[in-house]
Amino acid sequence: MVDLNPKRSDEPVWWGLFGAGGSWFAMITPVTILLFGIMVPMGLLAPESMSYERVTAFVGSIIGGLFTIGTLSLPMWHAMHRLHHGMHDFKFHTGTAGKVACYGVALFVTVLSVIFVFMIA
Repeated sequence: MVDLNPKRSDEPVWWGLFGAGGSWFAMITPVTILLFGIMVPMGLLAPESMSYERVTAFVGSIIGGLFTIGTLSLPMWHAMHRLHHGMHDFKFHTGTAGKVACYGVALFVTVLSVIFVFMIA
């Protein structure tokens, strides 16, 4: 028999953030690590290109602010979704409390990143 009033699921929201975070982490994070973690310390980029004034001007712009928020928050949503489902796979069923804890941490990091960007702007 077909259920004419199915219960709505919130999983598409979490899977969307999971996919966005995984894509960001796979494509954008390696380039960010290459630039800021390898090329700048090795002197392959001019030190003045990463001066405090230039970086704060970048983060203060719309594109830079969105980039910073995405870099800080999207991989966290991916990680927390993976942790939530990983606990379930290991038979550690936390129910709604685990879901709220995992996604609450990701939301907290997102809010902090937005506050950080607005403080710089």
